[in-house]
Amino acid sequence: MEVSFMSNAKQIDQLLEGFLKRGLPGCGLKVVQYGNTLYEGYFGVTDIDTKTPVTKDTLFRQASMSKIPLYTVMMMLYERGKFLLTDPIGDYLPEWKTSTRYDRHPNGYVDIVPTSRPINIRDVMSMKCGLPYCNSAAPTHDLVMTGMQECMQPLWEKGSYTLKEHLSAMSKAPLACDPGTHWIYGFSSELAAGIIEAVCDKPVNDVFKEMLFDPLGMKDTAAIFPDEQTKNRLVTLYAKDPDGNLVPGPDFFDKKHLPGKENEAGWARLYSSVEDYSRLLQMLACGGVYDGTRLMSSTTIDLMRTNGLTREQLLDFPDKGYGYGLGFRTVIDPAAGDLNGSIGAFGWTGGFGSWCEADPAEGLSIVYMHNLIPNDEQYYHPRVRTASYGLL
Repeated sequence: MEVSFMSNAKQIDQLLEGFLKRGLPGCGLKVVQYGNTLYEGYFGVTDIDTKTPVTKDTLFRQASMSKIPLYTVMMMLYERGKFLLTDPIGDYLPEWKTSTRYDRHPNGYVDIVPTSRPINIRDVMSMKCGLPYCNSAAPTHDLVMTGMQECMQPLWEKGSYTLKEHLSAMSKAPLACDPGTHWIYGFSSELAAGIIEAVCDKPVNDVFKEMLFDPLGMKDTAAIFPDEQTKNRLVTLYAKDPDGNLVPGPDFFDKKHLPGKENEAGWARLYSSVEDYSRLLQMLACGGVYDGTRLMSSTTIDLMRTNGLTREQLLDFPDKGYGYGLGFRTVIDPAAGDLNGSIGAFGWTGGFGSWCEADPAEGLSIVYMHNLIPNDEQYYHPRVRTASYGLL
């Protein structure tokens, strides 16, 4: 019996159409293997009032999927000898030459003590620097949040501040733990962005453009809208009311895309299209090469996707079957995570629903996007992943 990819593609069509019936306004998916498109499909609308259809030119907010270009650029600079992973970040961000941490005693008493060593670049790349976002499980989480709020309050009152000002204020806050001891999702990425700016002596988004976006032809990926026409291609961000109806979501990210906000802190605000972002994932899946041009070494990519968490630190990591490398989660145990892909496949997720994975063993890249808050990723992303691998 002859089997065609088209039959499997139709199954994915049905899957994504089912997403709309479940409540998504719109979504898009592109799956590529060694430069050959196995699947590309766009469904639903960008706005439920205008009913503008989602297409390959539709733009989505990337949120934490902005970390993938960030850490890719970091490793491109690493392989050019700009820094070593063992370098203390204080060599590039002077306010961070020393740091303190909270120390909770068995009786509940809490001290603030010096850390056992300075934070280094590997800690930053592997989310082990002890600076949590607002949703960590660290035992000292509440204390860290209070400390950060106290340090950041003057900048919040100011209303607008640069990345450099942000990092300087954060340097005064005690960490949740000693550097290198726990995986804690958080502000490591802001530190990485600051290191890039220090090493390159230019804004991080300019470095993205020069080192990644222009060479890859990613003309629709940026932090700031160049014109009104581009702004109008961005999907509406939706949330759900208590009855499950779609309602407009918060616009705090969108304000940071406006011209004049270039120098403000908050680098994790990229917008992109499925088509554009797929170029980056294709490069990562194919050993650093895109369209015949090498951007980085395959061995550097191998380092990025090698798990760096100890057995104890894996208990900190929430994704079953995955470990964490240098900026990316990476598959280490397919059976544990019910994952029908390769060991070493790596990627990340955005808080509004974007998801991607690169699998160098198969030369496979998968890029999926929707914009919904909360993003309901536990339902959508595993289904996208398993169906995409079903194309092979």
